[in-house]
Amino acid sequence: MDILKALKKEEAKLEKFAKNALKQAAALKETMKFFGGSVSSGLSIAKKKRRKMSATGRANIVKATKARWAKVREAKAAKPRRKMSAAGKRAIAKAQKARWAKVRAAAKPHVVKAV
Repeated sequence: MDILKALKKEEAKLEKFAKNALKQAAALKETMKFFGGSVSSGLSIAKKKRRKMSATGRANIVKATKARWAKVREAKAAKPRRKMSAAGKRAIAKAQKARWAKVRAAAKPHVVKAV
């Protein structure tokens, strides 16, 4: 007889849980109505059907993507790379050496000779 009492107790718990779930669902529906959302009549949530793409559709997308990237690579290759002349490099190196000499000179401590 102890098993029957336990089963009845579990049944009461489940009924209480179901009532609470229904109350929460009703409150949620009211909130959705308040904010202008549409409410479905059933409690179950239907999964949205996923669309499938055909193999030819997928192949067309791949083909178009490859063509688009080929066009990008072609445009990149067509543009000549700029090259710096040797004289320009020498001028930049000379200016940089002068800047660093200035920095080093400013960093050296000044020593005053005693006479």
